[in-house]
This record gives sequence, structure tokens and C-alpha cells, in this order.
Amino acid sequence: MSRIPLSALIGMVVTAAYFLAAIFADVISPYGYADVVGNVWDPVSAEHWLGTDSIGRDLLSRMIYGGQITIFVAAAATVLAFATGAFFGFLAAVSGGWVDQVLSRLVDLLMSIPALILALVILSVLPVSVPVLIGVMGLIESTRVFRLSRAVAVDVAVMDYVEAARLRGEGTIWVIFREILPNALSPLVAEAGLRFIFMVLFISTLSFLGLGVQPPLADWGGIVKENKEGIVYGIPAALIPAVAIATLAISVNLVADWVLTRTSSLKGGRG
Repeated sequence: MSRIPLSALIGMVVTAAYFLAAIFADVISPYGYADVVGNVWDPVSAEHWLGTDSIGRDLLSRMIYGGQITIFVAAAATVLAFATGAFFGFLAAVSGGWVDQVLSRLVDLLMSIPALILALVILSVLPVSVPVLIGVMGLIESTRVFRLSRAVAVDVAVMDYVEAARLRGEGTIWVIFREILPNALSPLVAEAGLRFIFMVLFISTLSFLGLGVQPPLADWGGIVKENKEGIVYGIPAALIPAVAIATLAISVNLVADWVLTRTSSLKGGRG
């Protein structure tokens, strides 16, 4: 622990606090997420540490449950994006030829459409639910992961130990998981942190536009939407989830940067 930079340590603490609050939301939340317990936009008090929202619900409770949904959806979409994008990126790099060309051109086609516009078009014709949101976000972002995974795997695939594995008769799947993946983890881990934060921003944006998490559930973007009119009257209820998104983004980036630096230095030391 003494060798961890202060910035990374702060990022770990803040990130862990958000994740623990999401995991134990039912335990630590003072009220239910939909309970009306006060007046509209009550100020901060001993009963309501962050005040109340636009219809009198405890804002702290809404933030805790909203964080649970935001983090769960973002984490699940990130896992889906990496499981899909990394596998097909490695497959394209290892296989080469027409397989690489078909997958790469398909990804180019999808990446030519702005991610938010593509998501809005898809969600406008599908029933909006949490599983659908995870699937749409994960598959759209898998194109970015594909590009990174393929670029890293192309360099690894020409190494002598990969050629030796092929000469031994190892199959494509074995080469991907035993030779390519362990040597591509460093940039992928750093990218995972960035993708997770982008997923948080993605789902928050969709909810603010009305095509994300649907009432009575709410994520941080939905809480901003519910309370945005209060900004005109100097009510900070809409700014609190915005601050939560910003602090989570910064803390995860601090940890991801340290992990990338640490793994890169370890590889350099071994060389």
C-alpha cells in the first residue's frame, strides 16, 4: 500500500465507496427510493441530508438507489462490450484474411454512426428495459473495444511464442486465450476503466433524454432530469447527481491510469 501513489489511493477509496453504497443500498438507504417523505425540494436537514426532490422524496435515498442502477448497468454493459469486442478483435488478428476484413469493415460501418444517435434509434423501436439497455450499450461500445483489441493482438500475434504454438498444432481459441489475452491485459485493463466511465455517461445521457432507465426506477441521469427545473430557483438537487458522476469518473480514471503505469513498468522491468 505504501507504494501506491496518493492519487491512485484516493481513486480507490472513492470508487470503493460508490460500489459499496450500490451493493448495500437496501441497508444504508434511510428511506425507500419511491417514498414521499417531505415537501417539494425541502432544504438539507437532519432528516434529509441532501434535501428532497421534485415530489418530496429523500434525495439521499434516491442517489443511493440511483447509483446502484447506474453502476450495475454500466458495469454489465462494460463486461458485455469487452467479452464481445475483445474476442472478435483477437479472432480477427489471429485469423487474418477474409475474417479480419469482414469483421473490420462491419465495425467501421457501425463506428461511422455516432454512438448516441445509434442508441436512440435502436431504443426508439425497442421496449426500453434494463436488459435491453445493457445489450444495446454493450454491443455499440464493443466496436471500440474491437479496435483496441485487434491493434494489440496484431502485434502479439507475430511473436515467436505464438508461432511456436501454431506449429504445435494449437487451435485458434487456445492461441487467443493462452497466448494473446495474457499479453494484452495491460491496455485492456486501462481501457476497461475508461469504457466503464463512458457507460456511466452513456446511460445517464439516455435517461436524461427519456430513453434510459424508466420510472419508477431512476439512475443519476434520471435524477438530473427530474430536478432540472429547480436550477432556475437555485435548488441544487439536479447538481448533486452530476457531481457524483464527475467524482466517480475521476476516481476510476485515477485507478486505471495507475494500473496501466504499474503493468507497463513491470513489463519493462522483466524485459
